[in-house]
Amino acid sequence: MLDRMVVKKYLKEELKEIGIELPQDISTQTLAETFCRYTEDDYYEWLKDNFNSFFNHGNPDWSSIRRKIEKCATE
Repeated sequence: MLDRMVVKKYLKEELKEIGIELPQDISTQTLAETFCRYTEDDYYEWLKDNFNSFFNHGNPDWSSIRRKIEKCATE
C-alpha cells in the first residue's frame, strides 16, 4: 500500500514542475487517493504476472530459484 502523504507531495511537486494546475473541483487529497488506487491496481497485476513467471505458472523450477536466491545473496 502506498503512503498517501508521500504520493500527495510527489504529485504536487511533479504537477508544479510541468506547469499543470488542478481544476478547482479536484482536491489534491482526492487526486492522491485516486492516483494511489490506480497505481496499486496496476502494481497488483504486475505482481501477479511476476509471481506466475517466477514460479513457472505453478510448476516451479527450484534449481532456477536457488540460483536467483544465490545471486541476490551475493549482490
